Amino acid sequence: MSGCTDLVPVARDTVEGKWESRHRGRIPIAHMRHVYRLDEVERRLGKLPARDHEALRATYERMLEKGSERFQVKPSGLPAMDHLYDELPNFHEVLDDLKRQLALCSDSRDALELTPMLLLGPPGVGKTHFAREVAQLLGTGMGFISMSSMTAGWVLSGASSQWKGARPGKVFETLVDGQYANPVMVVDEIDKSGGEHAYDPLGSLYSLLEHDTAGSFTDEFAEVAIDASQVIWVATANDIRSIPDPILNRVNVFQIEMPDEEAARKIAAKLYRSIRADHDWGQRFDPELSDGVLSAMARMAPREMRRALMTAFGNAKLDGRFTLQERDLPDGGPKRSPIGFVQ
Repeated sequence: MSGCTDLVPVARDTVEGKWESRHRGRIPIAHMRHVYRLDEVERRLGKLPARDHEALRATYERMLEKGSERFQVKPSGLPAMDHLYDELPNFHEVLDDLKRQLALCSDSRDALELTPMLLLGPPGVGKTHFAREVAQLLGTGMGFISMSSMTAGWVLSGASSQWKGARPGKVFETLVDGQYANPVMVVDEIDKSGGEHAYDPLGSLYSLLEHDTAGSFTDEFAEVAIDASQVIWVATANDIRSIPDPILNRVNVFQIEMPDEEAARKIAAKLYRSIRADHDWGQRFDPELSDGVLSAMARMAPREMRRALMTAFGNAKLDGRFTLQERDLPDGGPKRSPIGFVQ
């Protein structure tokens, strides 16, 4: 269904404002890829009754207005990843696999192709943050689907326009409304997907995770084939037992454990420096955290560290200090759980 034009450089301000700082002056390159057929959209629009299906009519008109071409982005070479190994010490196995796959296409005309991945680990370990970092590394966009808050299967595949309040699914929206043919699509907490027994909320993933069938994915609302074959899939979960075998058979599974104390201290120290550098008021505070504060923060899950630091900054300022102390950190709250999975 889809085709590509020649490989072209993409302007930094078009793809990602932070590309230059992250990639030391490199710019991404991209095909312009058709993600749907305009003649099919026009045909569907022409068949709509004059006074019905206003939401569907608006969807088709939006598709025609935006056009069918999207950037199919990849790095212009093997991107610098040392900062990720430093910032995400408990994700080295995943980063190694990502680097291998990037190396295959880094000096060729081949498109970026990444095997779908499933990140298994306890809450707060940094799985969703990792997915966001991957999207930034690749210079492409990101779609986010939280399965824990969704009870209807249409969140992925859309709902029939015959239903009241129907709308397209997240995959369709990300490809049609975004700039990219190969966004990172995060399916968060895939093990918590709900829904009625008569409808499998993950059913559409069986075809979306297969390259061949994803090339002509049809959203149930728009009923126009979409090329989702280039989407980069990252799923997260706490418990593998709740995930159907057809999903597990289509992904690379990585077990993500909580960082050990030394790694957690490094994460806390780097986060402190980042927050301090990002704020004008941060320049007033000490350049580094004390050993005692680092030890206290090493007992927290990575997810909790930023909130704890912001609380500590505020408490210290109210106390007239620019040095964080252990007593500035919030009491109680979620702590680092034992290594392993939630039972």
